Amino acid sequence: MALLALATLRALPLLLWKRPRVAIATGGYACVPGAVASWLTRVPVVLVLPDVVPGRAVRALVPLTHTIAASTDAARHYLPSSKTVVTGYPVREEFLRADRARGRHRFDIPGEATVLFVAGGSLGARSLNAAVARLLPHLLERHHVIHVTGRDRWEEVTELTVDLPEQLRDRYHPFPYLDAGDMADALAASDLALMRSGASTLGELPATGTPAVLVPLPLPGVHQRENAQFLADQGAAVVLANDDLDRLGDLLDLLLTDRGRLSGMGQAMRLLFHPDAAERIADLAREAAG
Repeated sequence: MALLALATLRALPLLLWKRPRVAIATGGYACVPGAVASWLTRVPVVLVLPDVVPGRAVRALVPLTHTIAASTDAARHYLPSSKTVVTGYPVREEFLRADRARGRHRFDIPGEATVLFVAGGSLGARSLNAAVARLLPHLLERHHVIHVTGRDRWEEVTELTVDLPEQLRDRYHPFPYLDAGDMADALAASDLALMRSGASTLGELPATGTPAVLVPLPLPGVHQRENAQFLADQGAAVVLANDDLDRLGDLLDLLLTDRGRLSGMGQAMRLLFHPDAAERIADLAREAAG
């Protein structure tokens, strides 16, 4: 608290000097000093809520905000309706241009193949990587796998998969990291994604229309479980607890062999996409600035 107060005091002279017409805060403790200083200097604050459920910092700032931009309609349950506008989750331009055929060509995957995309965030997820590594020989007998291991997990995964039979290696496409354009095309090229459920999944999966198995990070306060459950409630995803990863093989077999179900989940996912989310947030900022 002392550090937050000190940061607020340091932000005040900067705001008085720059005299901004509006401030945008995106949640988390790092935004609190700037948002409080903005309110104290009568600069209207537009608060962007990426997750379904607001964290403590967002809840504390609600009384100080002019407008709240929510990623999902479900967030209305936690926010004052008079201040809240559902804008959707803004995604990078590469996701607006994602292309399935280009992705298949980029990763050298035949058009008729079934593709599983796996990612555990930019740093990777040890439990997801290990579960997928155990299942790889079985998965690759029938499917292609694009696996973003995370830079910190790259060596772990390559060690686990060194004994893959030669005839299966052409179906495995591991990367330590993908930039936004390749990530977007990889998701578009895939029939199913296996991922954590951070806030970005609320925008990026709908943008590419990729159905998903979501394994929320099992930590309190990160709200991944609620994000995953929201997508599942719309029929776009299946939620699997991190402690239940021993069931992953059966679940993937069930989904990857059911084209009809994957198609329905993909359509449900695409219906959640807000291609104009960034523009709508910008409009809210302009309105707040007068």
